[in-house]
Amino acid sequence: MGLIVQKFGGTSVKDRNRIFNVARIVANTRNQGNDVVVVVSAQGDTTDDLIAKAAEITGDPSHREMDMLLATGEQISIALLAMALQEIGVPSISLTGWQAGFSTDRAYTKARIKRLNTERVESELARNRVVVVAGFQGLNRSEDITTLGRGGSDTSAVALAAALHADRCQIFTDVEGVFTADPRKIPKATKLKEITFDEMLELASLGAQVLNNRSVELAKKYGVELEVLSSINPVPGTVVKEETQVEGMLIKGVAKDEDVAVISILEVPDVPGMSFKVFSLLAQKNINVDIILQSSGRDNCKDVIFTCPKGEAETAMSVLGANKSRFGGGEITINRDVAKVSVVGAGMQSHPGTASTMFEALYSQNINIHMISTSEIKISVIIDKADADKAVAAIHDAFIQ
Repeated sequence: MGLIVQKFGGTSVKDRNRIFNVARIVANTRNQGNDVVVVVSAQGDTTDDLIAKAAEITGDPSHREMDMLLATGEQISIALLAMALQEIGVPSISLTGWQAGFSTDRAYTKARIKRLNTERVESELARNRVVVVAGFQGLNRSEDITTLGRGGSDTSAVALAAALHADRCQIFTDVEGVFTADPRKIPKATKLKEITFDEMLELASLGAQVLNNRSVELAKKYGVELEVLSSINPVPGTVVKEETQVEGMLIKGVAKDEDVAVISILEVPDVPGMSFKVFSLLAQKNINVDIILQSSGRDNCKDVIFTCPKGEAETAMSVLGANKSRFGGGEITINRDVAKVSVVGAGMQSHPGTASTMFEALYSQNINIHMISTSEIKISVIIDKADADKAVAAIHDAFIQ
């Protein structure tokens, strides 16, 4: 007998038929002799609907109250799924994040898990029950409800799998696994049989929406083998693990991220410590900075340009504007009409010419590159948002036959 943690996203539990479909998947896994812990997200567009309800009340809701509101979505899902399991004869119980032992820090709307006490979950498993846990949520030291940010249910599932020493963590989605590009946009995209943690982490961080990047970080840290598969079509999915047997693939995927803004600080004095002054201000506001460019000095000045998520851009502009005198910068500008397009693959380490192939594909479509960032296994470019889909298609065609 094994222990399997299964996570189902919002589309998998969006209505009665989908909920009973999930219940049957869980029942089949249990009937194979496994203990099962299930983590679910809010139904369909519930989270977006709740955000819209808050917007009807105020344009600036407190983060604490948003967490109080958004956590209700997952509580609906777990109760309905537990009822469906019971309806088909499977003993089950639903638990909120805090009932399941999730303790987090105090960062409302993007909390991180600090501790996980699995005593209640293990007790329910010992009573031969399927445990249905609300993903995306926990409780902080003040006993306030917190949420883990978008995609946080993936993180909840992996954390439970690690703490319970589960044999596998299965992430069920509306696609059949991890593809070389979004199959809904790129018909030629192919499904990967397996992919490394490092490659998956890069893809998740760069806009691929199959897995949350924090969940992949946790899985890599604690050696949790992940499997991404479809809740609709019962076919083998993609296994995410430390090492893979697939040889010969130069890249594993092309990702697009439109949640990007480019902020430019012009004419910053070209003296030591200025970059520290700029980015320490952003760090104090927990703003996630990605690509950074700094021009060579001219007239004793330089330009500092960086990218951040669109949702954090206004905060970044505000804090930089309020502290402009600290770094003596000139004009501060923002461009939200951009996208980040990336290629990822461990094979790039031993294959020269990857960048040239990517840039040639963009040139063939007359696409201009604004910024470039590289690592051992990825190349990212910032381009105009209007060119993003065309860029992904061209790069995918260039690399993947």
